[in-house]
Amino acid sequence: MEGTTHALTDDHRDLYDAADTERWAAEPDKRPGRTAFQRDRARVLHSAALRRLAGKTQVVTPGTRSYDWDASPRTRLTHSLECAQVGRELGAALGCDPDLVEAACLSHDMGHPPFGHNGEEALNEFAKDCGGFEGNAQSLRLLTRLEPKRFVPDPTSRELVSVGLNLTRACLDAATKYPWARGDHPTDPDSVKFGAYEDDLPVFAWLRRGAPADRKCFEAQVMDWADDVAYSVHDFEDGLHAGHLDPNMLYAEPDRAAIWQVAIGRYVPADTAPEELRTALDRLMEQEWWPHGYDGSALAQSRLKDATSQLIGRFCLAAEGATREAYGSGRLTRYGAELVIPREARNECAVLKAVADLYVMQRDEQERIRADQRIVLAELAEALSARAPEGLDPQFRAIFDAAPDDKARKRAVIDQIACLTDASARSLHARLTRRGRRAER
Repeated sequence: MEGTTHALTDDHRDLYDAADTERWAAEPDKRPGRTAFQRDRARVLHSAALRRLAGKTQVVTPGTRSYDWDASPRTRLTHSLECAQVGRELGAALGCDPDLVEAACLSHDMGHPPFGHNGEEALNEFAKDCGGFEGNAQSLRLLTRLEPKRFVPDPTSRELVSVGLNLTRACLDAATKYPWARGDHPTDPDSVKFGAYEDDLPVFAWLRRGAPADRKCFEAQVMDWADDVAYSVHDFEDGLHAGHLDPNMLYAEPDRAAIWQVAIGRYVPADTAPEELRTALDRLMEQEWWPHGYDGSALAQSRLKDATSQLIGRFCLAAEGATREAYGSGRLTRYGAELVIPREARNECAVLKAVADLYVMQRDEQERIRADQRIVLAELAEALSARAPEGLDPQFRAIFDAAPDDKARKRAVIDQIACLTDASARSLHARLTRRGRRAER
């Protein structure tokens, strides 16, 4: 099933070779003149999986009272678009193919289920006897199997099987944040983070062919930092917009102690000293563009937007400068370099994450919402599993019917749930469960 390569443009030559632009299934170019990575970007951009992210939670659930101030809070889709813009420019500045980095950024969250990380935890609990659930491993599954773009004959049965979007090796590798299977974390075997399920290991081995073990390619490192930058800055911005965060609280020592407690062990290594984080926050608050107040006026909105831009630029320029200092001025790609992020920049980014976590995500109202979301997904998973194949969409019913064992059939149920938006998960839950029907009445 393996097999096609694509001619490289002069701009690609000596940077990305034929193995990088190979696709799992051979297919001809539809239109000459496009690079392989331009095709990858287009396929991701036009995918249904990307569009569905518009209905999936980023931090706070759309439609809750938390966002009465604005009918359009950030979703997984807007986050992915913002991450793609940050990653494309940073990658291009360092010599990466910009379309390759953008495609990786656009697709990095495709596998996240309804209700964000909360939904991920609920599905992982349900899937504990069939390989667990991890949003990044689910993204690989979508890109290489579930998203219906390309079908090819199976070499053994000759039946048509999906190869997903059939992206290039380099693109799939760039979208892989955790390049190991479940239980194979390089330093922590109990880690819940992994990049491939057991039955996706053949394509995972193919995309990692020639790659150093457990090492992320340079483009994946750019994508990962762009993700951190985008969500840390924008979650902080949204917290100010929503009125959940008063910048003056960041001067109070009790609040500061709570911020360090959230950050240490979750966003920075456990041995990080609170003094490092205090210094990081002080550095940010000393900048002339720092938003010391926010009243919702047009002028305040403009100043906040400038602060957002300044923060993104600050974090990206820090990584670009440190990486250039380490590797020089040449074009950096694949496994030819490591992205260098100064400790000071990582700490500043982590402080912003902790601030948003404490004042937005840990609000009492949000915890009540998250508790209900976990119940909805747990009940939906049990109801759908008990009825299957009834209740499954045609795509997932076919996967269920072809499954060789109970674990594979359960995985088909999980695949369908993971593809749902927040609203469609609640709607299907209402149809299939008594509690859901009572709630609708």
